Amino acid sequence: MPRQTAEESRIPDGQHLERRAGRLRGYRGLFSRPGTLAFTAGNLVARLPMGMFSVSAVVMIAGARGSYALAGAVTAVGLAATGVAGPWIARLVDRHGQARVAVPATLTAVLGSLALLLCVRYDAPDWTLFAAYAATAATPNIGGLSRARWAHLLREDSAALHTANSFEQAADELCFMLGPVLASFLTGTFFPEAGTLTGAVLLLAGMLLFTAQRSTEPPPQARSKARSPLRSPGIPALLACFVATGMVFGSMEVVTIAYADAQGHRAAAGLVLALQAAGSCAAGLLYGALKPAGLGLPRCLLAMAVLMTLPWLAATTTGSLVVLGGALLVAGMATAPTMVTAMTLVQSRTPAGRLNEGMSLVVTGLLTGIACGSATGGWAAEHGSPATGFAVPAAAAALALVIGVSQRRTRAAGRAPA
Repeated sequence: MPRQTAEESRIPDGQHLERRAGRLRGYRGLFSRPGTLAFTAGNLVARLPMGMFSVSAVVMIAGARGSYALAGAVTAVGLAATGVAGPWIARLVDRHGQARVAVPATLTAVLGSLALLLCVRYDAPDWTLFAAYAATAATPNIGGLSRARWAHLLREDSAALHTANSFEQAADELCFMLGPVLASFLTGTFFPEAGTLTGAVLLLAGMLLFTAQRSTEPPPQARSKARSPLRSPGIPALLACFVATGMVFGSMEVVTIAYADAQGHRAAAGLVLALQAAGSCAAGLLYGALKPAGLGLPRCLLAMAVLMTLPWLAATTTGSLVVLGGALLVAGMATAPTMVTAMTLVQSRTPAGRLNEGMSLVVTGLLTGIACGSATGGWAAEHGSPATGFAVPAAAAALALVIGVSQRRTRAAGRAPA
């Protein structure tokens, strides 16, 4: 007969049974709450284009103008604009509510995508491509909007919030795995603009469905007097961890494409990268269901640092794309638990009135890291070899571990008595 722990023995019988039932419900319990299934469905429809737009833009611009350099520069400008505009839009969401801000912001982004499509279609000057794609930076942090709703609904149930954050991370991985595949299919099967056009329609339709669920929307915090998330204890170090983690993602993508190209199988690069996303998606769902105790951020970062050496070893010792795919599948299993744990810490340390802003800063940190990682990984693959380029994501994961351990020691020292 199983024994109760000391903690469980202090819990009244009714609460103990309720907590055990909550564990059994898991993900099913999340969506039994009124309105959660509807806002999640709308959010997933709106989130899917996030993995489509950059691929669609590159194919569309490079096909019409014959320049991958121009296509890459246009998408880079859009990435930089998103990093700048994201926290500002999130601050407006916190102050005025999701529906009042997200809908007009989404309309602006959709018009930017359509303007890019028309400029490419009718051979407008190159500078118009940059201006049109920069307007897509108005896209709200769609995953952050959903996480904010879960944080509002589950603010007194940390176990359920952990499960919700795990589901959201798995949804991110799924959308970024399926988005490029759908974009490639549409642009290759129909016409080059099909990916951008479909993405714009899905984004607007999903956002309208999401914001229509007003019962689950967090109340606006007009003129919040809370301190900026950047000044909240522990947030700057967490953002530094997200930058280093973004470097893992950005460098791994570029280096994998270069490695597949060197092997004569560039078309298989998307499938190989999808294995990494699949591993992360599966691990995220499992992590949310099991809720392992004692697995803090430093341990997650340690696991990521260790597993990210596997692709490097597979590429340098075997030279096999199949083995590399298996290594990426295993390595990807470390990213979702790391992201879920770090995102939960951001939610707990960000003032309640500025939650969307705090999570948008996370996206800015990730985008910064992705941009730096892409540049560093590309340089390493070009000046060294594609195989040795896998040392870049391994080094970025090690850097994230150093930052995470240093942060923990600093906080522990701050709590110690003088």
